[in-house]
Amino acid sequence: MSSPLLNVQSLQKSFGAQKILVDLNLQLEAGQRISIQGPSGCGKSTLLRILAGLESPDDGTISLSGKAANHKQYILLQPWQRSTQMVFQDLGLWPTRSVLQHVIDVRKASNLTDPKGEGEKILNQLGLGHLLKRRPGKLSGGEARRLAFARVMALEPKLILLDEAFSSLDPDNREQGFEMLEQVLASTGAAVILVTHDPAEAERLGGTAYRMMEGQLSCV
Repeated sequence: MSSPLLNVQSLQKSFGAQKILVDLNLQLEAGQRISIQGPSGCGKSTLLRILAGLESPDDGTISLSGKAANHKQYILLQPWQRSTQMVFQDLGLWPTRSVLQHVIDVRKASNLTDPKGEGEKILNQLGLGHLLKRRPGKLSGGEARRLAFARVMALEPKLILLDEAFSSLDPDNREQGFEMLEQVLASTGAAVILVTHDPAEAERLGGTAYRMMEGQLSCV
């Protein structure tokens, strides 16, 4: 029997005296979709950052495709070793790198083939082929969002983490964002975890919906 894509056991995280994650457990299979809802400050974003390897838990274990990503507070797999890509609310683009360099860099970091050729192919697919030399500060909001998803697609991730990635958008642009996400998922076959405060976004994503309360997850 194969291991789940993601297996989280007894995850704990506190900031000072405030407990954020309390014996949190989660399993995710390849290609599965889940959303996590909850109020601001409940630990949703902290969970994603820990899964991405950007923060350490205080205790608990995370494994990816059967390989240990951490042991308690010790990170065993660095972010670039996790086949995981994260999209932040502010997109997290690199201001000094061109559109093309964004996709080349992530492919090179993960030792993927033909960084330039495959990068150009992805950018053309997402309608950015005419903006290869442009930097993020010169892109429109929609173009910047497409670049964020192009960078995800370039990594060929097994798991995509979306941290309020659509929350600042009006309904039309939010739907365009979800259409882009569907394109990326069709291309990569990745599983996805969407953190949101909006039940409509969870419904649009489909899959299993969870709510985070008191540091734990429960099905909606």
